[in-house]
Amino acid sequence: MNSSVQGAAGAGQHARFTDHLWDRTKVLREAIDELEFLCRLGDGTLPLDVFRTYIEQDFLYLTGYAKALSLVAAHAPGPVEAGFWAGSAAEAATVEATLHQNLLTSGRLPASDAEPQHSQACLGYISYLTAVAATEPYAVSAAAVLPCFWIYADVGRRLAASARDVLAADPSHPYAQWVTTYDAEEFHAAVAMARELVDAAAEAATEAQREAMVEAFTIASRYELMFWDTALNKQEWPAS
Repeated sequence: MNSSVQGAAGAGQHARFTDHLWDRTKVLREAIDELEFLCRLGDGTLPLDVFRTYIEQDFLYLTGYAKALSLVAAHAPGPVEAGFWAGSAAEAATVEATLHQNLLTSGRLPASDAEPQHSQACLGYISYLTAVAATEPYAVSAAAVLPCFWIYADVGRRLAASARDVLAADPSHPYAQWVTTYDAEEFHAAVAMARELVDAAAEAATEAQREAMVEAFTIASRYELMFWDTALNKQEWPAS
């Protein structure tokens, strides 16, 4: 086992295990921060058709993510863990998805008659999370679903600050108000709880499972980058 992983797993001895996960994905997170899509989303210059594509893909993603969270809940070791992951699944499937659907039908974005289809990144991401949640130990699946909480919140806090500046200059901006919701305190509280549960899972895990947790967190972080990037830089499916 990598000694840094073993040290990070020790309670009170070194940094939290989730701090270790965060450090291991530093290069990936820096690449996410530099994405043109996110920069233009924050400053209000993202084309509206691209924003619609992103919302459509995120709506599809939330449906799959909710299923993955439900599987994590089903394998949770206790009622607290099960309740949190199940509650998060319900939030993704109902509240967040409804917000997306309302935005798509509000008339504020370009109309589209085409039925949204999963992008390669979207389908790959939810397929990966579902497979891990269904087949891997609880600790590994909890680590796999954590980046969607944590990276989203980390990026969102900066985007929300930028979006508030956009709204100050143009209160009618078609999506800046939506971006400011990224900084909701309820969401950051959920991130804190998710981290606590993953830290606890790492304490109870074997060395091999902790290694697998690092890998799962890293792969999910890669998908976070790909998901955002392909909203602006589409990867077309081969012709059928």
